[in-house]
Amino acid sequence: MSYILKQKRFCYALVLFSGILVLFFTGLKTTHSENSDKKTNSTKVDFVAKIQPLIEKHCLSCHGNEEPESDFSLTSSQNLLKGGLSGKVIVPGKANESDLYKMIAHQHDDEIVMPPEDIGDPLSENEIALFKKWIDEGANWPKKITLGEKTRKEKTNLSHWSFQPIKNPPLPKTKLTRHVKNEIDYFILHRLKIENFKPSPEADKRTLIRRVTLDLIGLPPTPDEVEEFLQDKSANAYEKLVDRLLESPHYGERWARPWLDLCHYGDSDGYLTDALRPNAWRFRDWVVIALNANMPFDQFTIEQLAGDLLTGSTSSQTMATGFLRQTLNNREGGADVEEFRVAKVIDRTKIVGTSWLGLSLECCRCHNHKYDPISQKEFYQFYSFFNNDYEFNVDAPSPEQKKKFEESFNTYVKEREKILSPVKEEVAALQEKWEKKMLYTSEHPEEDYKWTRAWELLGLTWGIKTGEGQDEGLEIIHRDPTQRTLRQKIDLTNYFLKSGDAIDDKKFQELGLSTILDKINKLKEKHISQVRAPAIGKTKNPKKAYVHLRGIHTSPGIEVNSNTPEFLPSLKSTGKPDRLEFAQWLVSPENPLTSRVVVNRIWQEFFGQGLVISSDDFGTQGDTPSHPELLDWLANRYIKNGWNTKAIHKLIVTSATYRQSSTIQPDINKIDPSNRFLSRQSPLRLSAESVRDIALSASGLLSKKMKGPSVRPQQPESVVKEGFGTHTWKLSEGEDRYRRGLYTFILRTSPFAQSVIFDSPSPGNICTKRERSNTPLQALTLLNDPVFFEAAEALANRIMKQHPNDLQKQIHYAYQLCFSRNPTDEEFKNISALYSQQLTLAANEMEVVKKVESKLTEKEAGSKEKDTKETTKKKKTNDEKPNEKKLIKVQTVKLQTKEEKATTVICSVLLNLHEFITRQ
Repeated sequence: MSYILKQKRFCYALVLFSGILVLFFTGLKTTHSENSDKKTNSTKVDFVAKIQPLIEKHCLSCHGNEEPESDFSLTSSQNLLKGGLSGKVIVPGKANESDLYKMIAHQHDDEIVMPPEDIGDPLSENEIALFKKWIDEGANWPKKITLGEKTRKEKTNLSHWSFQPIKNPPLPKTKLTRHVKNEIDYFILHRLKIENFKPSPEADKRTLIRRVTLDLIGLPPTPDEVEEFLQDKSANAYEKLVDRLLESPHYGERWARPWLDLCHYGDSDGYLTDALRPNAWRFRDWVVIALNANMPFDQFTIEQLAGDLLTGSTSSQTMATGFLRQTLNNREGGADVEEFRVAKVIDRTKIVGTSWLGLSLECCRCHNHKYDPISQKEFYQFYSFFNNDYEFNVDAPSPEQKKKFEESFNTYVKEREKILSPVKEEVAALQEKWEKKMLYTSEHPEEDYKWTRAWELLGLTWGIKTGEGQDEGLEIIHRDPTQRTLRQKIDLTNYFLKSGDAIDDKKFQELGLSTILDKINKLKEKHISQVRAPAIGKTKNPKKAYVHLRGIHTSPGIEVNSNTPEFLPSLKSTGKPDRLEFAQWLVSPENPLTSRVVVNRIWQEFFGQGLVISSDDFGTQGDTPSHPELLDWLANRYIKNGWNTKAIHKLIVTSATYRQSSTIQPDINKIDPSNRFLSRQSPLRLSAESVRDIALSASGLLSKKMKGPSVRPQQPESVVKEGFGTHTWKLSEGEDRYRRGLYTFILRTSPFAQSVIFDSPSPGNICTKRERSNTPLQALTLLNDPVFFEAAEALANRIMKQHPNDLQKQIHYAYQLCFSRNPTDEEFKNISALYSQQLTLAANEMEVVKKVESKLTEKEAGSKEKDTKETTKKKKTNDEKPNEKKLIKVQTVKLQTKEEKATTVICSVLLNLHEFITRQ
């Protein structure tokens, strides 16, 4: 027993001793740790050993020398202290005041986290503490240490082909001289030789005249024009044809459409309310006129981007800036005025970048371009060119309208003064007080929500339904009254009379200002308003431009000035460059992009695809040109020839390359199915507008009327009801129902249905190349749409009048109108058989209709007799009201003859054929 107790005591003692040892060594370790910490805290952080590895591991992938994100480079002490787009990010000695520390420690006010979760792993707590200590100690970084390897100018993508100067390559040699019509053919034949291909033979004359007529004026040739060309045996017969088409007034109508696609032209604002723009068509007409006049493309560019800034600018040149007015306007209640103003400036930046430079700039709004040498800062320098503009409508009467307009406007001003004269001083005092309150609110929007709302409405609803510049009201109220034009003074006072009662509602009522406004509005209705055109002007209240951090305009970074991308030739300017200098830079001979981009789009229209397929992207992620020397030769020729667009068009369509047959060669098609080497011409489905135009042209319904307000051709009103709001589709009357598709009213939220079916682009997006699809819905539209059925009826009537009682001649004439050729024997046989079948069906149908009509007539007569007896009975008894029952009236429509019905069917079939809506 004692032995056991002794053993237990020994164990207890051993345990106790062990505990003492643990406590001793724990205390020793704690003491050592404390001493170690004291030693660490007393030693400065070694940059090379501790900080440099962290920067290289977590930061350099985004903030190295190769276009660092947010323009913030972490490669040297100098770059660290310089900061980035958001300004300085480090305050040496004060980590808690340094954005760099806040970002890595997840303490930033805007919740910016570095590195981003989707890019790299976050720093550990110890690493964050180390960074904090390093900054608190002064962020020591030895000046001799530079991280990273390449500089931006050493980036390999700066050697990208489209960024290089345009060359003037010599013409390649070829033995196939019989296939050469002009310089273009040397380049094409040289490439075909390399690929061991042969060119296709020239298309027949009927195909050629239909092809080139559709390509140059967008309409089919008439049978007389075809016959004249066939009979012309002269060596320059084709060249004479091309010259005639280039001088046609319809040339401008055909080529205006792809240009309007670039700026997404429309006749309404877009967004939910989609208010109408009654004067938008003035810019469309300017484009048609400029193209018909063959305005040099450099001047065409300058007037559209900066016509208002030209010395002695005319109303036409100012009107040309309507190109920049095609952005969407958000007039919805509650919309942020500045947010959507910025959205319009960004849209203009993107449109210009795509249309002239062939570069997609949108991604640079939020960060540096991932593939092209364009930084986020450079995007906002580009943006800055358009940041100080405001929208307004310019008086633009034609020479014939000018005198009448001036007289009308002067009368309006005088009569308006008479209406206002009894209360003129009181109104002026109230308006001055209202303007001061509005301007104060613009600087202090948080103080009074009612006045903040009044300020928003000024920026949202100004010019609604009349198409005036949305932000013009904000521009006017910011101007000193002495700097306002007469029209601006009048318009602002009119707005005040309508919306300024918040300043003193009681005084408004005492002065009877609502009644005065009604009188002014009635007077204004007599004033000629349709002679105004949308334009852009330079504000007298300039705004500063900043980098928008993460693309958000409410998170401004560093201030930027207007400038062009560094990788392109520099813009020559004596001061702060403006839109005019920018436009001139775009079309300067040194700019390697503009001429290439434009001639490539021209080529695309004639061959279905450009020499560079990605016509909207000439950057490093775009396609390489199939014929780089030819592209440069054309670009150089375009510039040297004074940017003569018609000359380039003529050069292309007179080449042997363009004149080739479109017949597919089986052996070549397997190797080059997309026809990149141009061993043949390509059949092209016509554009949405042209499909309708040629149907109306063949039928004889097409109106050749040019210019003027947009029209509303036939379509169900339910189409526009699909959009929000109260828009209607009041059908145009007379010949306006049959005008070219170019003139069709474009309601952005509910575009013309037939155009949508045939691949017209969205009127809210830039389009450099239209899609070409082939769908059952298109075939059904050609058969059943009222417009095409009416065209079939008119075509039937046309051929029957031309050749009465002669089916053979009627069918031949229909083929000449639709396809510029005669039918083959097999086609004639099939159409004749269809005609006979439809003739029998029409006869049976008419017999049935006559029987039904006869029964309805008998029923109507019996109903009338019964009503007469009941009415007489009621009159005699005088105890009931006279019978008010309305009879169903059968409207007798003049029936077509069975021949007309059968002919309409065969015409409908012809208008539905693939060949009809295809340019061979």
